[in-house]
Amino acid sequence: MKQLYRSKLKSKSFVLMTCLYILAMSVAIFWSDIKELFTGNDQAKQIAIVNETTADLSGLFVSNDDMEFLQNENNLSKLEKKVKDEKLDAIVKITDQNGQLHAEIATYTPLKLNDQTTISSLLQYAGQHYAVQKLSLTSEQAAQIMSAKTIISNKNLNEESSGGKSEEEKQSGLWVSYAVGILIYFFISTFLSMITTEIASEKGSRAMEMLLVSVKPATHFKAKIAGVLLLALTQMGIIAVVFLVYAKFVKNGVIWDAATSIVKELSLGYVIYAILFLLLTIVLYLIVGALFGSLVSKVEEAGQVLMPAMMITLIGFYVMLSGIGNPDTLIIKIFSYIPFTSGMVMPMRIGATDIGVMVPLLSLGILVATIIVAYLFSLSFYKRSVLTYSTGGVIQKIKTVLKVTT
Repeated sequence: MKQLYRSKLKSKSFVLMTCLYILAMSVAIFWSDIKELFTGNDQAKQIAIVNETTADLSGLFVSNDDMEFLQNENNLSKLEKKVKDEKLDAIVKITDQNGQLHAEIATYTPLKLNDQTTISSLLQYAGQHYAVQKLSLTSEQAAQIMSAKTIISNKNLNEESSGGKSEEEKQSGLWVSYAVGILIYFFISTFLSMITTEIASEKGSRAMEMLLVSVKPATHFKAKIAGVLLLALTQMGIIAVVFLVYAKFVKNGVIWDAATSIVKELSLGYVIYAILFLLLTIVLYLIVGALFGSLVSKVEEAGQVLMPAMMITLIGFYVMLSGIGNPDTLIIKIFSYIPFTSGMVMPMRIGATDIGVMVPLLSLGILVATIIVAYLFSLSFYKRSVLTYSTGGVIQKIKTVLKVTT
């Protein structure tokens, strides 16, 4: 285990993959700065607002880094000349047509899609304000009506249940389970292939025959699983530390505050479940990966035997993605009990739906039982297959091993 851990920890593939994960996380965190780096030379769009109605809409068009709104401009011909001379980007002429707000956007060079979307959203909001102000209300009263929010509380009349989750708790659980699912998918994709190719390379180079002279096959099997699992935990730890440093010290701790607000909505039980499903799912796939590695005769065959496991992982990942919109569907419920996909799907049900205590315990129990059965079967099969060389698909290799060793 120590030899495998040390060699893989220093390998170029591990270092490169860890750097890629950190780079992807860095791009996501610093995306606004990266975007500004490429578009930093772009000045704020200058938009003239010509309001020909009696309503006060000035408070809705607030200038920012992307757009500068010029208000109280009424000389339309002068403004149009500025647009043609490209000294002004657009003119928004607001009029009343049959009691409804009508806006005309005049440009010389077409606006970009995000600028069009921003202006359209502001104009839609202005139309609502205009309709309210026509009721002879002041702009402050109109703003109060438009910004009014309903305070919602939940009351569970079922005394036998523990109470339903609030919308904030479900949203927090949804996003955390989404992150857990992504972690499981990427770590399985990386370390499932690693353990399979590691065993396949030793077997293909005949080094396995020399190793098993002094080491029992069972010890070799356990060492491979433990070494790769330790490597996965190391990579998780590195990524977690980098994320915490970013969250705490970058952008004045905005990311830290956002993460803290999400964590506050989560229960301790959910965090424990998420960690258990994450680790146990990786362990299950490593056991399967070690078994697959013992079946192949050379590294080139590793991709062939890994295909079924990767397809199951991919299906579970897409099922999890489908639950982002609605985590209460039947397909989510079914896949939350399947051991190979429950790690990605069940945390979503725990965090974003109202389920009883027994549901996650049942799913976790099935996952643990599957790991035990898979471990015992793989350990027994590994002793017979690790020195058996055969050709064909996975089923054919299993048949050959059973035929030769029985």
